Amino acid sequence: MFGSLDISTSGLVAQRIRLDTIAGNIANAQATARADGQPGPYKRRFAVFEAGNGQGQPGVHVKEVAEDPSPGRLVHEPWHPHAIQSGPRQGYVEYPNVDPTTEMVDAMLAARAYEANVAAIDVTKSMISSTLRLLA
Repeated sequence: MFGSLDISTSGLVAQRIRLDTIAGNIANAQATARADGQPGPYKRRFAVFEAGNGQGQPGVHVKEVAEDPSPGRLVHEPWHPHAIQSGPRQGYVEYPNVDPTTEMVDAMLAARAYEANVAAIDVTKSMISSTLRLLA
């Protein structure tokens, strides 16, 4: 029974990390510069899940938070401080590859998965309680 609590708890932690990543994407949807100093705009991030091995790590875990390599959208804004200065894309600003609609749908999915794990924990606690009542 306690293994099922561990599995549900790992799901809660994984979905919380997923929601944190989505929140970061939404917060940086208009950031044309990266915080780490690399050139270009903010890159969308997403959580990569990995199944537990069953020996001490049941459930699901976040393997990594990866960056989406797809290009950002270009907007012609020659007055912007991050506008491209030369070449065929001169005067364009590259904005992050974050689509707020996609992020909101992903957030809703993560919230539903979180709720499902909470419900599974509640059912497990109820089963444990019923078992203890029968044994007493």
